[in-house]
Amino acid sequence: QVQLVESGGGLVQPGESLRLSCATSGFNFAELGMAWYRQAPGKERVLVAQINTRGSMTIYSGSVKGRFKISRDNVRNRMYLQMDRLTSEDTAVYYCNVDPGERPLGSWGRGTQVTVSS
Repeated sequence: QVQLVESGGGLVQPGESLRLSCATSGFNFAELGMAWYRQAPGKERVLVAQINTRGSMTIYSGSVKGRFKISRDNVRNRMYLQMDRLTSEDTAVYYCNVDPGERPLGSWGRGTQVTVSS
């Protein structure tokens, strides 16, 4: 059974940092490209960052490039998103899943809420 459990979100002030974690099980994590997505209130879920199987290649959306860093641990089947210099525009529920080029897992976690507000 596929499980994706996001954690690490919270309420922070603009300019602060957060580190999100994604714990996975039930599929071959190390063999799949992975990604972080986010969904802001009233908007569709969008791709934020993606990483290849070995962690040697990463791609970021323009709005987070230079501020966010995606990484993965294929031994622990976990993925991370370091988010620095957060702004109110980053407020959203963040989800982890396979990247858009992979066959869909057919399952999403509950996500983790990130709120950036002064």
